[in-house]
Amino acid sequence: MAKKPTTHNDAAKPTAKVTPSDITGTDIGGESPQKASPVPNDAVLSLSFAEPQGSGGETRQIAGDEVATLTTQQGIPIADNQNTLKQGVRGPALLEDSHFREKMFHFDHERIPERVVHARGYGAHGFFELTDSLADVSRADIFQRIGERTPAFVRFSTVAGSKGSSDLARDVRGFAVKLYTQEGNWDLVGNNIPVFFIQDAIKFPDLVHAAKPEPDRDFPQAQTAHDNFWDFISLTPESFHMIMWTMSDRAIPRSLRTMEGFGVHTFRLVDAEGKSTFVKFHWKPKQGLQSVVWNEAVKINGADPDFHRRDLWEAINGGDFPEWELGVQLFNDAFADSFDFDVLDATKLIPEELIPVRIVGRLVLDRVVDNFFAETEQVAFCTQNVPPGIDFSNDPLLQGRNFSYLDTQIKRLGSPNFTHIPINAPKCPMAHFQQDGHMAMRNPAGRVNYEPNSWGATLGGPREDPVRGFTSFAESADGPKQRVRSESFADHYSQARQFFVSQTPIEQKHIGDALVFELSKVERPDIRSRTVSHLLNIDAMLAATVASGLGLALPDPAVAARKPISDLPASDRLSIVKNGPQSFKGRKLGILLSDGADAAVFRALLKAVDAEGAVYEVIAPKIAGVTLSDGVTVAAKHKIDGGPSVLFDAVAILLSTEGGELLSGDAAAKDFATDAFAHCKYLGFSAEAQPIFVKAGLVGDLDEACLPLTKAADAKAFIEACRSLRYWPRELKVDLDAATVA
Repeated sequence: MAKKPTTHNDAAKPTAKVTPSDITGTDIGGESPQKASPVPNDAVLSLSFAEPQGSGGETRQIAGDEVATLTTQQGIPIADNQNTLKQGVRGPALLEDSHFREKMFHFDHERIPERVVHARGYGAHGFFELTDSLADVSRADIFQRIGERTPAFVRFSTVAGSKGSSDLARDVRGFAVKLYTQEGNWDLVGNNIPVFFIQDAIKFPDLVHAAKPEPDRDFPQAQTAHDNFWDFISLTPESFHMIMWTMSDRAIPRSLRTMEGFGVHTFRLVDAEGKSTFVKFHWKPKQGLQSVVWNEAVKINGADPDFHRRDLWEAINGGDFPEWELGVQLFNDAFADSFDFDVLDATKLIPEELIPVRIVGRLVLDRVVDNFFAETEQVAFCTQNVPPGIDFSNDPLLQGRNFSYLDTQIKRLGSPNFTHIPINAPKCPMAHFQQDGHMAMRNPAGRVNYEPNSWGATLGGPREDPVRGFTSFAESADGPKQRVRSESFADHYSQARQFFVSQTPIEQKHIGDALVFELSKVERPDIRSRTVSHLLNIDAMLAATVASGLGLALPDPAVAARKPISDLPASDRLSIVKNGPQSFKGRKLGILLSDGADAAVFRALLKAVDAEGAVYEVIAPKIAGVTLSDGVTVAAKHKIDGGPSVLFDAVAILLSTEGGELLSGDAAAKDFATDAFAHCKYLGFSAEAQPIFVKAGLVGDLDEACLPLTKAADAKAFIEACRSLRYWPRELKVDLDAATVA
């Protein structure tokens, strides 16, 4: 029996014990805290088996409601989760407290190493449906049966920032798709840009080191606007095609739903006879392409650093499932030999005008994750995961990725058994002799753990299958061992120029603006000058624009390893503006309201938004909302200083006379209007909003994309105008740098 405390300090203190029934909590609905009910002595216990990711194996009924019993990871029920085990009421903690040790051990190890690149990611579940068979060129099971659906998981990500960085950094976006095919997982690990910075994987550590925060100061975070990155780029001419893409609006997408995806590399499709066809993979968003402008991106990062995450979460949960079409560019050796560039060079693309994209399927995301860590954070993609019928080319960047990814996943997830984690496990039958290691959950059963063996078909375990099994394309190779870059990789500027001339004038302006901004953050003038020397090999006007923006004398052009081709035709498919959405569907309207706003116009606006398949959010002076002209109260989603116009694709300002006078003196309300105008958005307004425009200095500048909402009939026309998304002519009138655009 425990000895009664006799020390002066112990005896002098209250000795009340905290028990589970003393703990209060707030339910999910946000109601007032209520004291938990004590567990009755005759509580009914009922056992149930938990799912692998369940929260507990026992349930019990309390006051008629079934609740789970808290247990240890070993399934042992816990009686007290509020107090450590002590010797006496105030005595020392005891080493035998296994529950405390397990709880703290797990907490201490909750964080796994974040990805070196692509740390900031967000994922969702869905399916891939085949719409056009590729059985003529590939024996891959996923490409055989039209209409068949394959489970999928997609993870989108930024590249340079840490896990806690913002969504709207100027950056490449990862677009990684895991398809759980009937012949094993296929990981198509790509980006939203079809080319890459480097041609050989041996340069990847240098690229990432240069792009990441500088090691002595550990900043800037999630930015390439610093000396190290541009020093590396200016000494690596092969990067300049990718630089054109990352300095374009492609690097600041409006939504994860409005990005293209690319497999980047050239792969092979292999048919049943072993014949190979080269292939490049494309994901085409059914939502159309759309990006934001840089000033808008900066402000979104401040207003909502989770902007892309929230958008995807809300769209899927709202039933607006994002969809992409899978397209393939198929070509043979004859085309590869005749193409101006090497198809194994990851800094090059094949224009769709030369080889059209054949649509063969669709990818739909229709379910968010149940647990971010278990799924999005622990998902492991490996480029070498391809099923029979898909194979690799000799692209040296792809070959290096095939080596690196497996090593990376073992480091991050701590064990070669990361495929035992449900998100990574195939959904088809598996059989192998791999065993043990950390967290082994599926060791082979039985006596035999090796092959070949003589135990027969029943006891001997799995055997290889020469017919169904994966076989590599029988490509011949010869030549000396050497470290060399192929001469066919030597053209670094021609496609960079082709991309630039394929952009509309406003997109070309944005590329110039981005280069000026990034290089203005570079401290060393020689790095700025060296970068401009490469731009001269791409486009003389672009180089002059950047040099002028930096106050820099034009340098001599950089020496080109191979003379650029200056007459490659423009490709419309490379422009965002030319491939935008055709409706306002899936977009968001921000409606700034005040008390007394016209109820008829407001309701007509909601009707038009709903008919278009868009969504809306109300912004008001107070989060409690407003009372409209008919006395009806409308709740607000945002208070005015917490719901800036950068969060919306278009805005409407509906005010009463008193509301207009009140908000004209509010800085946030003025910013709401001026930012929407500066970012070239469509803007609807009631006449009572005029005082805001006057105070903001916009009255004389309002243009044809600023539409009056004076009566209910105006709402439909306004939403139809919003289908254009942006009114780009406005930027050329209000931007100091617009004069540099040809």
